[in-house]
Amino acid sequence: MPDYSLEDIVSLAKRRGFVYSTSEIYGGLTSSYDYGPLGAQLLKNIKDAWWTEFITKREDMVGLDSQIMLHPQTWVASGHVGSFSDPLVEDTKNHKRYRADHIIESWIEQHPGAVDHSFSVEDLSIAEMDLFISDHGVLSPDGNTLSEAKDFNLLFKTGIGAVSGEKDTVYLRGETAQGIFSNFKQITDSTRVTLPFGVGQVGKSFRNEITTGQFVFRTLEFEQAEIEYFFNPEESDWRALFSDWKEAMWQFVTHTLGVREDNIRWRQHTDAERSFYSKDTYDLDYHFPFGWKELWGIAYRTDYDLRQHMQHSGQSLEYRDPHAGEVFVPHVIEPAVGINRLLLMVLCDAYWFDAERHRTVLKLSSNLAPYQAAVFPLMKNKPDLVTKARAVFATLLQSGVRVTWDDRGNIGKRYLYQDEVGTPSCITIDFETLENDTVTIRDRDSTEQERMPISDLQHVFNIKG
Repeated sequence: MPDYSLEDIVSLAKRRGFVYSTSEIYGGLTSSYDYGPLGAQLLKNIKDAWWTEFITKREDMVGLDSQIMLHPQTWVASGHVGSFSDPLVEDTKNHKRYRADHIIESWIEQHPGAVDHSFSVEDLSIAEMDLFISDHGVLSPDGNTLSEAKDFNLLFKTGIGAVSGEKDTVYLRGETAQGIFSNFKQITDSTRVTLPFGVGQVGKSFRNEITTGQFVFRTLEFEQAEIEYFFNPEESDWRALFSDWKEAMWQFVTHTLGVREDNIRWRQHTDAERSFYSKDTYDLDYHFPFGWKELWGIAYRTDYDLRQHMQHSGQSLEYRDPHAGEVFVPHVIEPAVGINRLLLMVLCDAYWFDAERHRTVLKLSSNLAPYQAAVFPLMKNKPDLVTKARAVFATLLQSGVRVTWDDRGNIGKRYLYQDEVGTPSCITIDFETLENDTVTIRDRDSTEQERMPISDLQHVFNIKG
């Protein structure tokens, strides 16, 4: 396990303005969080990186931004109205609700050796979960008996229009993917895309989660980044495409986001766990402080989704090959990730307590760090130093560098603060600067300091003249 706790991450996130409990002045709202000044920037940097790598840099990808509220029949067709649910059990005394599979997993952790090591909770049906809870006398976290497990639909339901009624019922989307499928025909008609190609989007999704806790890992409202990659199964080898996407996902996490490879792994879904329409499904797991958990999923969904929408809408979503003239329903591979989970992973992976110097450091890469640099005047009560430092700060700011000004307290405390929020470089303007236009630039991770001309900062931060 990591040598830090989730509480360490939560404490830093709140203390330094990454993540706050939403509506805290009213006592908060379960499984709901706001992203503070630094968290909002980090979240944006992650989204921008995802969009750049998977949309902008690929000639076989286009982007989309579909609505949060879609026609309600969309969710009937996708199966969300009928089967988008989690197994719920209730404490029979205080009526607190829990996910049955999580209750069983917790019991197994507390009773090592009670079940065979090959036992998989994900493979259990609702009836089998009930039987396990009964046979093993599993109780609620408060020590009370549990109700029978039942399906709990995760879709948030609301209404539109002046008159309430069934015809006005709409849902907050449970995933972004369905907007891609329902727009498939419009995308192919209005662009020059040809198979194989993908459509990606980033946007809010909503799920009425039973389980709370684990910070931003599981929340009622979250941001998803999903791709639907369409192809002709007669011309493209789905296994090769699947492998290519797995490699792209791995590279994004390890290279673009800078996460250590020993903290991620692939896990293939079992036949019982995998959706009936999926030919293969993998999760890219990350080793969070609370264990190995799903970060990013990829599934080969065949032509199930497009056919479902064709059946329920009565509209053709077939593709006509512009060269051969063949008409067919494309198959699809779907890589889907929660941006909020990526943020939590990045915070966890970057967290480092430097025992030698007794400081907490977020070792964020420069492309992700909320601030790429901080500018300090050595002393804030010396007008010449402040004026010069302000000039350097303004130059960096106008050049597009994410830079912050810091003149609070002594310089040692400024360094510690910037280390903790992940700022890679601190630039100090001192009396020598006034003499020869050089500054001291300090590296966050090594704490080494280098003297350089102000003009060299354009190379350090890739400023174009």
